[in-house]
Amino acid sequence: MSKVHIVTDSALRLPSAVDAGISDNDMADQLDITIVPLTVQIAGQVFRDGIDLDHEELLLRMASERLRPKIVGPTERDFRRVYGRVTRRTDQILSLHSSARLSLVHGQAERATAGFMGRYDIAVVDSETFSLGLGILAEGAARLAEDGMPLSAVVRHVRGMLRHIYISLTTDTLDYLEHRGLISASQAILGTMLDNKPSLAVERGKIVPMEKVIGRDDAIGKLADFANEFPHIEKMAILQSTPYATEETEKLRDDVEVVAEDGQLPVLLYGPLLASYVGPDAIGMLVYEGFGGR
Repeated sequence: MSKVHIVTDSALRLPSAVDAGISDNDMADQLDITIVPLTVQIAGQVFRDGIDLDHEELLLRMASERLRPKIVGPTERDFRRVYGRVTRRTDQILSLHSSARLSLVHGQAERATAGFMGRYDIAVVDSETFSLGLGILAEGAARLAEDGMPLSAVVRHVRGMLRHIYISLTTDTLDYLEHRGLISASQAILGTMLDNKPSLAVERGKIVPMEKVIGRDDAIGKLADFANEFPHIEKMAILQSTPYATEETEKLRDDVEVVAEDGQLPVLLYGPLLASYVGPDAIGMLVYEGFGGR
């Protein structure tokens, strides 16, 4: 039996790439992971994420032009091509993708497996997450595959891991949440007038408004409270719209009392998938508690 190969999409950040300060694609080559780029439509133009789309530039344009990026691929045809290449060297594939409730990617991957059934074993798994969360799962799966674990066991382990990934977010602009149907038009108008900042959580892959807090400082405090609830954290990160630490980021770091197992709290720029829901000025915390958590 050949080794399991991991296929994923570019909504991820691989933890080892973050730690080493290299690109996800470079680290994916080392880990034998195939990253299929998201296809993003912006103002009538189509871009391949990670190839001809710069996330920081996108977020700046969203802030100034109120652009609304839309994930339109990879398509079923794209995945068939990828699976066709991968099956030349293995008969086991774990196709692990960003939340099915936030984009069409998982569904397209599932449909693409039809032509391979009976000859190859392809498991398509919804990670219910994105960014570092998806990267943790993909990297964990790749290391299990390297150890010779069969596909069914890798899938079971990944499904167990994803239940220990948590994300909390807040954002300044409410029109993106309204456009996505997460809040009503009246909530968006009133919230803007009162300077309400929503507290958002990712639950089973869906972004869910939890409560409103008054003002950005209180919203940042809620993010710190969220992280401080965990008795054990294996990895965590700040997700934000700039790739560098800001005064706000440093305040959040100061307020977070828990320390991840690796001692790191990196700042990660979020990509077009999350931006299409929360806009260009969100900030959040991602926590992976590992199996040592609650």
